[in-house]
Amino acid sequence: MPPADPTAHIGTAAPATAGVDAGAGSNARSGAGSDVDSSTEGDAEPDADRGADSCADSGESGHGEDTMDLRLPDELLALIADETSDSHGARWPDQETAQRSVSIAANREASVPSVLSVLRAQDDLLDRVADWGPTDTSVGVFHLVPVRVERDLPLISRWMNDPAAAAFWELSGPQQVTENHVLAQLAGDGRSVPCIGVLDGTPMSYWEIYRADLDPLARHYPARPHDTGLHLLVGAVADRGRGLGGLLLRAVADLVLARRPSCARVIAEPDIRNTPSIAAFLTAGFRFSAEVDLPDKRAALMVRDRSLRHLL
Repeated sequence: MPPADPTAHIGTAAPATAGVDAGAGSNARSGAGSDVDSSTEGDAEPDADRGADSCADSGESGHGEDTMDLRLPDELLALIADETSDSHGARWPDQETAQRSVSIAANREASVPSVLSVLRAQDDLLDRVADWGPTDTSVGVFHLVPVRVERDLPLISRWMNDPAAAAFWELSGPQQVTENHVLAQLAGDGRSVPCIGVLDGTPMSYWEIYRADLDPLARHYPARPHDTGLHLLVGAVADRGRGLGGLLLRAVADLVLARRPSCARVIAEPDIRNTPSIAAFLTAGFRFSAEVDLPDKRAALMVRDRSLRHLL
């Protein structure tokens, strides 16, 4: 579960200044990519392991005549092309410099999608976050764009080194620290999807959308099938303290409930000390459910119920 962000670590990370550092504290340290509070009403232990699905290798006889000439379908090739291209029109700062600064290994993992990862997308555990599309808010058009390491790592690392964010996310230091955290999620089976929040074309926040019911967090609260967790970090200091955390949390929670019909609840677990983050969740229509002792923090379990959506 990622560390909570001080300004508005909402469900993921909210900066202490009034930005959003929502519930990211415990997930980052567990490498699970989810940061949801656990409630004290009982332990649910669905499959909490977040390792990548194992895949049986097909045997190779070593004889050329037995090798099949397989051709990927056009639809699959199109998916791969989409994954490797920038089609969102976002203005990423210092993109060329950022790309050069990432390790070759990270570039290979992040920018060259495997056939397996594309096939998994056909049965995505989070209903294809990349296809959720933009949503209108009172401050502009907001879009969740799945992270690409070679493009986004320098920006995310810079945000994580802000003192307000570092206090809850605990990912400050060399860029490698943030890289390890992000790659651990990207190497998983799709239970957590790290994203950049783009507002009117400008990257301004870091998000983690994850399956709380499949996360280690589920051991600490009465999880229900398809519970979806949020972690949020409002990156730029100028964007904190303006109420953006609560507004964007509401927008993303609405997206989750609209795009994931099987999800009845959106969950977050900000650090109990992160009062700006908790306030942002409350503003976004979440309710305080319980205080929960997680491995690395005491958290406030925040819940947004689908059944109450028409009242918010």
